[in-house]
Amino acid sequence: MTHNATPANSTRWTGMVPVDDTALAVTDTGGPGIPVIYLNGQFATQGYWRPVLAELGTQWRHITYDERARGRRSKRSADYSFEAAVRDVDAVLEARGVDRALVAGWSYGAFVGAHWTARNPERALGAVLVDGAFPYDWLDEAMERRIRKMFRRMGWFLPLLRPTGLAPRMTAGQQAESNIEIGRISRERELGPVLDGITVPVRYVVASGTSLGSRGDEQERIRASLGGVTARNPNIRIGAKVASDHGAILKKEFRAIAESVREVAGLDREGR
Repeated sequence: MTHNATPANSTRWTGMVPVDDTALAVTDTGGPGIPVIYLNGQFATQGYWRPVLAELGTQWRHITYDERARGRRSKRSADYSFEAAVRDVDAVLEARGVDRALVAGWSYGAFVGAHWTARNPERALGAVLVDGAFPYDWLDEAMERRIRKMFRRMGWFLPLLRPTGLAPRMTAGQQAESNIEIGRISRERELGPVLDGITVPVRYVVASGTSLGSRGDEQERIRASLGGVTARNPNIRIGAKVASDHGAILKKEFRAIAESVREVAGLDREGR
């Protein structure tokens, strides 16, 4: 089966892809290489992936985009739900004429990538999940209050950053609810069966230390939940455990991430 559905997409393209009530800013390097679609952190932009793209080089077809209300150009929406984020993967691939792709997701994007991969076993070449999609029950009422308080405190300066693309064009309340929703999706009873059902190669690249809003060893305890996942599903392995923290992993550990992309692509070729 060919990776690219339309030979017309052989040159670099940057533009807007309409989906639902919004439009997403998309960049597609084109070319005959294996398509990789990159899924960003919750409020991050496609630019975070540049070191990984540079490391992989031009023999791959890189598709990056900014989620709803993220970056400078993607439009606002009435729907910032997780399900909308999963639908947007389909919308971008369809718009670019790509039938099968390898998914690389960081943080929130790792959850989106895991769900999309599990739901599309015939279309997913595999997935690289970067410090996210850990099945762990970290959300309780106290944590919900902590999240809402954190985003309320950040609310005064977020509008100042929006013109630069460094903050999403979402209210502090919308960002808090998105963060709380991913806590519910993270629960072992919710995410565990999703990961158990994946039938294509998956490699995790796991950071060290803390992430925004975490305390003490919270994040390392969350990451430790992968042991049960890899024990149950032989398709899923830890590709690398790296020294960088959650926020710096794409910038500092691009070589390890690129190597996992190469490994997953090679396993897909072997499997076919």
